[in-house]
Amino acid sequence: MPFIAHRGQRIHYTVEGRGPLVVLQHGLLSTSESWKRAGVVDALSDQFRVACVDALGHGLSDKAGEPEPYALDQLAGDLVAVIDDLGADRAHVVGYSMGAWMAVGVAKYRRERLASLTVAGWDLVNGVESARPPGFARELKFNQFMTLARFSTPALVAWVTPEHLPGLRACWDAARDLTGAEAAVLGVGAPVLLWDGRDDPYHDPMQAFAERHGLRFLSTAGDHVSALTQHGAEGAAGLREFLTQNPRSTM
Repeated sequence: MPFIAHRGQRIHYTVEGRGPLVVLQHGLLSTSESWKRAGVVDALSDQFRVACVDALGHGLSDKAGEPEPYALDQLAGDLVAVIDDLGADRAHVVGYSMGAWMAVGVAKYRRERLASLTVAGWDLVNGVESARPPGFARELKFNQFMTLARFSTPALVAWVTPEHLPGLRACWDAARDLTGAEAAVLGVGAPVLLWDGRDDPYHDPMQAFAERHGLRFLSTAGDHVSALTQHGAEGAAGLREFLTQNPRSTM
C-alpha cells in the first residue's frame, strides 16, 4: 500500500498494471477507490500502469485541518510527487471534478511532466458556478454544498465526520481559484481531452470550450456523479481510446 511523504503530508495511492503511467485523481468527497469501482482501472491496466491517488483530506491520505496545504500548487505537487515515486518522467494525468482542477494545476505549474491531460466533470472557466442549482442566486457556499450532497448523494458523505470538515472546506474554497486555468490548458503542449456527462451542468460549457479551441471532447451518459459511478464503462472506453492514440510517456 504505497504512501509518499511530501511537504510534511502523507499521500496514499494505489497502482496496477504495466505500461505508460496514468495518474487518476478523484473529486471532492470521493477516494481513489472510485476509479476501481467505476471500472476505469480495469479498463486501462492491461495496457497502462494506473495510479489512483487519495487527495489530501480524503481516503487514506493525511487530513490537514488548515487551508494552506490545499492550495493548487501544493495539491498539484502531490501528483508530481507520485509520478516521481513511480520513476516516470511524464504521466497521463486524468482528473474528475476537484481532481480535474488539480490536474489543471499540473498543467499550470509542471506541464513538462504531462504526457496528456484529461479534464473531466469540471468547468475550467467558471468552476462550480456552472453547477449552481436553481434558486441559488449567489455564490454556492460549502455548507450549502454539503447539505445538497447529504440529500442527493448520501453515500458520498457517509464517511465524513466533524474532524474531516475543515480539510474538505479548504478543498472547496481552494478549488474556486481558476486563475490561469484556461491559459494552462491551452498552452500545455500535450494532448487534451475534456469529458463530461450529458446531464452534468458542466457539459455544455465545456463542449463549447472544446469546439472553440479545437480540443477533443468526450460526451457520455450521466450527470455529475453518475457519469463516473454508473456509466464509468463508457467513459473508460473513451479515455482508453484517447490514451492509446497518445501513448507518449517515459517510464
